[in-house]
Amino acid sequence: MRILVVEDEPLLAGAVAEWLRGDAHAVDVVHDGGSALERIDVNDYDVVVLDRDLPVVHGDDVCRAIVAGESPVRVLMLTASAEIDDRVAGLSLGADDYLPKPFAFPELAARVVALGRRSRPAAPPVLQRAGIRLDLHRREVYRNGRYVPLSRKEFAVLAELLRAEGAAVSAELLLEKAWDEHADPFTHAVRMTILKLRRKLGDPPVVLTDPGVGYRIP
Repeated sequence: MRILVVEDEPLLAGAVAEWLRGDAHAVDVVHDGGSALERIDVNDYDVVVLDRDLPVVHGDDVCRAIVAGESPVRVLMLTASAEIDDRVAGLSLGADDYLPKPFAFPELAARVVALGRRSRPAAPPVLQRAGIRLDLHRREVYRNGRYVPLSRKEFAVLAELLRAEGAAVSAELLLEKAWDEHADPFTHAVRMTILKLRRKLGDPPVVLTDPGVGYRIP
């Protein structure tokens, strides 16, 4: 998934981002509400992890703007307060979930994944096609019973191709979903990742190229 972390404490923001990247998500990070609104305006995020007490533009106002824009992005709001009234207030703004600090990273990651399922058509925990079996929770891939070790990016790209159920996925969409905002849109990263993926999955080739359209698994 493509995730935006909005947190004004740099160390916490970095730790959250690294944890989520460990689950093969593409993660962008900003430290104030104004920057968050700018990123949301130009990028298609699946989930925004949003601290409530932000500088420049308060987290409440960021949440209101997301809801007003009728974006499919889901919001997980973070706050230092665990009071019930604060949780109710956050949810009433339109946040989809609410997590008080301090929190456990595995719980945050699980909540992000659950929200991500709401932002796009639901996918089963195990994706299967053309002899490939990809377990989203265990982060494991098998082809015809053979274990296939993949990097984070290779796993993320393969998951997007399997979710497409045989339809072609453009290089632009793969770059959007599997890389963060620092990726060069003119890079050959997607093509090189596809080449490595094909090699690791073995013969017969299962990731096909539709010239001018994208990549697919028939």
